[in-house]
Formats: sequence, C-alpha cells, structure tokens
Amino acid sequence: MDGDALHSIGDLARRTGLTVKAIRFYSDHGIVPPTGRTPAGHRRYGTEALARLDLVRTLRELGLDLSTVRKVVDRDVSLPEVAAAHAEALTVQIRTLRLRRAVLTAIARRGTTPEEMDLMHRLTRLTSDRRRQSVDEFLDAVFGGLDADGGFAGIMRSMTPDLPDDPDADQVAAWIELAELSRDPDFRASLRRVVEHYADDRAAGGATGVRRDALVTVHEAVRPALAAGIDAAAPEADRVVATALARYADLCGHPDGVDLRRRLLSRLEAARDPRRERYLHLLSIVNGWPAATDSLLPAVDWLLRALQTRPLPSTVSGDAAGRHPLSGAGQRLGSP
Repeated sequence: MDGDALHSIGDLARRTGLTVKAIRFYSDHGIVPPTGRTPAGHRRYGTEALARLDLVRTLRELGLDLSTVRKVVDRDVSLPEVAAAHAEALTVQIRTLRLRRAVLTAIARRGTTPEEMDLMHRLTRLTSDRRRQSVDEFLDAVFGGLDADGGFAGIMRSMTPDLPDDPDADQVAAWIELAELSRDPDFRASLRRVVEHYADDRAAGGATGVRRDALVTVHEAVRPALAAGIDAAAPEADRVVATALARYADLCGHPDGVDLRRRLLSRLEAARDPRRERYLHLLSIVNGWPAATDSLLPAVDWLLRALQTRPLPSTVSGDAAGRHPLSGAGQRLGSP
C-alpha cells in the first residue's frame, strides 16, 4: 500500500478485519478521523488510520470504554497508565467472580435454604472494608476497654477472621456461619466473660503482657487423668485436682483456698460454652490455619465435677471446729 494513498472505509475494513459499520462508528466519534473527503463527500483515510484502528480494536477487546480509548489514541494519557488502571479493575472483577463461584459451590454442597442463600450473597458481596468493620465491631464488643497496656493485641489478632480475596467454598461457608455467630449478643457476652476472667487473672498475677491461659493450664494438668480414665469423683483424682489448683494458683498469684476455688469455678463455667470452640474452628478454616485437634471441654467438665464433689478447704478465719465461713465444713464447691 502506498504510504501517501488515501483509502476508503471499505479498504480499511478489508485490511483490519473490522466491519465498515464499526469503522464508521469510530470515525463519527473522532477516534479515527478521516484525512479528507472525495468531491462526492466520501471519507478517505491515511495510512496512520490502520495503526489507530489496530490499537482501538485491542483496547476495546480489553474492555476499555470509548472515552478512555480516545484519550489513549490521542495520547492524552499514556498507554501504560491506562493498562495499569485497567489491570486493577480486572483484578477486582476476578476477585468478585471467584467469590461468587465459591458462594455457589457452598450452596450446592450445603443444600442451602433461600434465606441462607440470601444471607450468603449479602455477606460475601460486602467490600473488604465493610467486612473489616464487621469484624472490628465484634472484637470491640469482646475486648473493648481491656487493652490498656497492649497485652491483648496478640490475642485479638488470633481471634480475627480474614476472608481471602479468592476463598474456596469451605471458607465461604465457614465465614457465613462465623459471621452469624459473631453477631449473636449472647455469644458475645459469653466470650466477653472468658476474656474478662483472663484479664482479671493476668492483673492478679502481676502480668503486663500476654500470659498463659487458665484453661490451657488446667487442660494440661487434667489431660493425664482423662487419658487414664480416672473418674472425677474418685479418690485417685485428688492428686490431679491438687496439681490443677496449684498451677492455677501460681498463674494468678492467689493461694489455694475458698476464694481461689470459687474463682476457678467461675472460669470453668464460663468456658463450657461450646460456641467458643466452634468459633475457633471456623476461624481456622477462614484463615487457612491448622485446625485444633484437642478440645478443652472434656478437661473443663472433668475439673468442674471434681471440684463440685469435694469439700471446700478450711480457712484461718473458720471456727475452732475447722468450719469455714461459707456455711460449714461439709459444703461443696458450687453448692447453693
């Protein structure tokens, strides 16, 4: 083709593979303007129109709107700038499609009801910022006002769900259940009690940072008895109970006695809520963490029963008969 020749729309269509209608459309919008016209008024285009049309076709196939295409071909903006912006937009679209695919897969697996499906769609369509706000509201309800010295920062991080941009179906299903659970006022209050007990024990023991949890300490002391099948009310359990009490006393800086046992009883009662371990299990799925394999609940139940079937210890302030100030030497821990 002669570089000085002018060409009709039909010529350009044959050379570029575009339709005459498409070329006329781009010409009418000033994206590929004609170089001139014939005496009869027919448009004619120079050789540079071929290069512009090739570029326009490529940009349109990538999904750029006409306004942006015109800016690129007119060099009002650079192609790298447009490419970077468009790549980011495509990333968001891909992320959304992956999330929707995961939702549909979860629905197919669970046989979800229409109500649950609506909830799944509404929750997963939230932006990452809105999901973050929802998580922050839950964490504030559980930890708010208890982080004056920064000792809870690590614990809060370990309790924070973070749904990835491209979750699988299991993560979406876990996120939905976790979101429902974290909005439950009763569960929030239950978890808040556990956290307040931890804060109280930490303060009583003079700790200023993260320290061992009473429930973990108790679990380690009781686990051998559970493995050996020792009944909580049997005499053989006495030594295990004494070990658990001694470790808890060392943890919170209190001597064994009525107050310590009442204190431990209240912590064990608060920790019996199975929703706490369910939350942690769902959290591990959402965050892609290894799931815990050892439940604390059997140890908690065992020690509760062990304490409730044993007399409270006598105290210095008791009477000469060795009776303690609660109601009598025969009183059991946790009795009305």
